[in-house]
Amino acid sequence: MSGKLSNKKRPWYISWDEYFMGVALITAQRSKDPVTQVGSCIVNADKRIISTGYNGMPNGCSDDTMPWGKHQPDKLRNKQLYVCHSEMNAILNKISSDVRGCTIYVTLFPCNQCAKIIIQAGIKEVVYYDDKHHYKIETKASKHMLETAGVKTRQYAPSQLKLRIGHIESKL
Repeated sequence: MSGKLSNKKRPWYISWDEYFMGVALITAQRSKDPVTQVGSCIVNADKRIISTGYNGMPNGCSDDTMPWGKHQPDKLRNKQLYVCHSEMNAILNKISSDVRGCTIYVTLFPCNQCAKIIIQAGIKEVVYYDDKHHYKIETKASKHMLETAGVKTRQYAPSQLKLRIGHIESKL
């Protein structure tokens, strides 16, 4: 450039999908769950982040004393009865803004319970990173409810970009 300022924008930058999914992936790293870390990012039509959330224990329930396993014979000693999913946390933690008409970026396709919350909150699109539970009846119910309610779903299409934060590396 020999000292001159360019009159053109930088030709390579991340897309909105890469940006918001990147935020969801980073947010997932706040989860204390030893097996599955899930993050969500809710975005309005103006491309502004309204909220984020990750899977964790409810406020006031210490994640040091609550159970994190899921295969104990005593169901009260399994995390499923206690953990708040990332989608629920993102919707409840919103910044005094309505989530109606928003898009939620989530690192794992929503379960049937979260699908109901997404629908009731008025979110209109779900962009998901992974669908590893596609074979489960709960996921099938989730997909049926979202489709019936007119909530658009699409899988995030990763680019060749790699995001590395600390020891975590994700393909955006």
